Amino acid sequence: MRLRPRRPPLPLWVAVLAAALSGFLNAAAFPGRGWWPLIFVGTGLMLWSLIGRRVWASLLVGLVGGFAFFGNHILWLTVYLGPVPWLALAALESIFFAIGAALIALAWRFVPRVWPGTAGRLLAMPVVLAGLWVLREAITSVWPYGGFSWGRLAFSQSDSPFAPLVAWLGISGLSFVIAFLSAVVLQALREVSVAWTVRGIIATGAFTFALLIPAWPVISSGSIRVAAVQGNSNSGLFAQTQPGQTLDDHLQATIPLIGKRVDVVVWPENASDIDPLRNPTAARTLDYVSAAMKAPLVTGTITQDNKGRTFNSLLLWESGKGAVDQYDKIHPVPFAEYLPDRAFWYPFAPSLFDMVPRDYSFGQRDNVFDINGAAAGLAICFDIVDDSLIQRMVNDGAEFILAPTNNADFGHTDESSQQVAIARLRGIETGRSIVNDSTVGVSAMFAPDGRIIDQLPTFTTGAMVADIPLSHTTTPATLDSRAVEWLAGGLGISGLVLGLLLRPRRKRSHG
Repeated sequence: MRLRPRRPPLPLWVAVLAAALSGFLNAAAFPGRGWWPLIFVGTGLMLWSLIGRRVWASLLVGLVGGFAFFGNHILWLTVYLGPVPWLALAALESIFFAIGAALIALAWRFVPRVWPGTAGRLLAMPVVLAGLWVLREAITSVWPYGGFSWGRLAFSQSDSPFAPLVAWLGISGLSFVIAFLSAVVLQALREVSVAWTVRGIIATGAFTFALLIPAWPVISSGSIRVAAVQGNSNSGLFAQTQPGQTLDDHLQATIPLIGKRVDVVVWPENASDIDPLRNPTAARTLDYVSAAMKAPLVTGTITQDNKGRTFNSLLLWESGKGAVDQYDKIHPVPFAEYLPDRAFWYPFAPSLFDMVPRDYSFGQRDNVFDINGAAAGLAICFDIVDDSLIQRMVNDGAEFILAPTNNADFGHTDESSQQVAIARLRGIETGRSIVNDSTVGVSAMFAPDGRIIDQLPTFTTGAMVADIPLSHTTTPATLDSRAVEWLAGGLGISGLVLGLLLRPRRKRSHG
């Protein structure tokens, strides 16, 4: 029996409600709730709501589903900024989501003509649907203005048994697996003409195969003892503290560690809220920490070069030598760390954009520090979601990853737990230990397999001191980080194009 995708199984109003429910379920799959199995339910529900839809109806369904998801997923933007930035970003992402939904709806209508058999419906069709989902994620992760990678399906799986797959397939590959499995189950449930046993075997087999793929083996090349300090300092954009307070908070949190053997001390993004390259007092403070700990110090700060450009930077500081290396954030966050096309955007919301008075410049330095012979990959805050920056540090020989961040502007929301979950997946993906060190938490150290080595809760002063493994392991995901993404997206768009090309033509009337 051939499925008839042109006949919507749901009335439009029911499909819109189903899409909204899908968005809520998928948002709940991500940290902080972290109910990761819901990602399969929510994604399947979204796909179901698009069956048989025409373009305009699918855009409406996608817009509602996208806003239900992003509106919940990034609600943390409202803590200090209010509803306008949240609404703007959620609406923009919802528009992209709606366009992706329209492509999926077209696939439901035309791709079954290419593979009309049971295998086509239960395997080929899910491949196309998952490929189109990944294609939309891939585009919005890099465009516009560098993209917004938050909310990819894979980022919901840091605590799930599917997490080891990122070492094989990367972030986009894991998103593909999630969308594919969701589509397989959906198709199996729709196949009334096939025996229940066959449907069950196919759906169960797909899940089992994904779960049975072993974790990629990581070979350790030694270890490094890291002290990561969480100063519990209100150091965000809206901080009411005096200059130097954040620096002192991290100094005081470090003093109890004096006497402990460590190879490096790590402070978070903006921990030195006074630039030690221009302020002798701040420089003496860093000298004291490095000398007392008998180890170099990695700290975040805001720097300026001789051309007057401002950077969000990490410094590698050694007592008596000062900054022996520097990383300037390569991918500043648009509309937060800089205002792109300021002359165009500023008139739309001058009071809001006055909160972005200066534009951070784009760094040009490499994102690796040599710390006593161990190569540390560097990711400042939202750098952690940028696939290309992760690939760059691995290509440059990173043996472990430091991810200093400042979550103070997001209060007690889910943002910090979402970010540390992404960091955990990045560690598994690259086969590297990772240190996510925040001003206010969540701070955590993860082994290359995602195991928690140590962690600190939010809004707590403290430090993590532990030996973390070093590794030169090359995972399949880091051989070519974009290959799986291109393959998945290519399969999706190729399947759709083929379906459109083979669609029946209407006969013209000659009367």
